Amino acid sequence: MELRQLEYFVHVAELGSFTRASNFLSIAQPVLSRQVRALEVEFRQALLERNGRGVTLTEAGKRFLEHGRGVLSQIERAQLDMEEGRGASTGRLVVALPPSVSLTLTAPLVRAFRDRFPKATLCVLEGLSTYVLEWLTIGRADCAVVYTVPTSSGVELAPVLNEQLYLVSGRGAGTSPTDPPNYDEISLAEVAERNLVMPSRPHSIRMLVEATMAQASLKPRIALEIESIPAILTLVRDEGVHAILSLKAVRSSGREGDFHVRPIRKPTLETTLWIATSAQRPHGPLLNQAVPLLQNLLRDHWKTGV
Repeated sequence: MELRQLEYFVHVAELGSFTRASNFLSIAQPVLSRQVRALEVEFRQALLERNGRGVTLTEAGKRFLEHGRGVLSQIERAQLDMEEGRGASTGRLVVALPPSVSLTLTAPLVRAFRDRFPKATLCVLEGLSTYVLEWLTIGRADCAVVYTVPTSSGVELAPVLNEQLYLVSGRGAGTSPTDPPNYDEISLAEVAERNLVMPSRPHSIRMLVEATMAQASLKPRIALEIESIPAILTLVRDEGVHAILSLKAVRSSGREGDFHVRPIRKPTLETTLWIATSAQRPHGPLLNQAVPLLQNLLRDHWKTGV
């Protein structure tokens, strides 16, 4: 049995598909299939059940997956221990960001990372909080910035800041894009009376709005479900619907003058920004030093007065 065969099997099992695993590992699917099959021949039993939707683990496969994860984790720990022994901040760091954060944070993060870790490599992934937490679990990402999420024993969360949410509306008649923004408050009950355009579940803001309204015996009026923030803002401006977004998302669009934004109060609607790391995978020197850098960047980058 070769180490790469073990790594291939673990990725196929965790991703539930030879196709997804081959894309993630950047190797041809037939090669991946042959290597996993060689393991099954060596153990003289099937480890995976193949079907049209992907693969599922057999009972033998479930047992072997636990062994495989343990072996790979031990190897990773050994590599990190050797790096720590010489105080090295080298290697590759994969950071996952939600779209609204990635839009404005990626460039300053890349610049700061290059200055601080000139011998290391940075990879930035973009995805919703729910997805990036899965990437942490399977090892696709080393750390992630996420919005308010349910707790998990496999993920360590460090709060960075709270972000006020706003009702975003199009400019009414008689106003001009050059007029200053209006930040008068609006209650959650008033928001519940508006037709909203929002991302679909499990987007963190959608889940937060529904849960907060349910506590007040309210329900949001979802007129449209759109995943793209630029598209949401276009619909708010042109179609008379409203959105619930952070002020940062509106300002980063470069079209703040097109909108009327009001902080949602009674109760205050806020989302928390966290840095997440895996509780099951070892942290090397690069990750340990990069997390405070990311925290400081987020706090500095979100210091925007209203």
